[in-house]
Amino acid sequence: MRYIIVFYISILSLWANSYGELLFNGNCTACHSKTKSISSPSMLEIRKRYISAFPNEKDFIEYMAAWVQLPKKETSLMHDAIAKYKIMPELIFDKETLKQISQYIFETEFKLPTSN
Repeated sequence: MRYIIVFYISILSLWANSYGELLFNGNCTACHSKTKSISSPSMLEIRKRYISAFPNEKDFIEYMAAWVQLPKKETSLMHDAIAKYKIMPELIFDKETLKQISQYIFETEFKLPTSN
């Protein structure tokens, strides 16, 4: 089992440009598609909403990490998504991990694929 996990992490790291991206791809994409809202809002939609409210990188990272650590409807900026998909479950991640993921989200412009 340990070898499977090491292999999976090694494969993911080949595609990841940063540790934040590795954490994001290994955790967040289980529920959140980068560009499509399927069973939860897309990261494109989430980033757009939160970066609009928190254009400063430090503020964005702090708020996003704190919210994911303890998701509450009252502190969300996505009440429409909560009504559609329900509130995000509490996850067991330390604050530093969530900050690294949040920084990756802040820095990444999730784009819809372009057709040629």
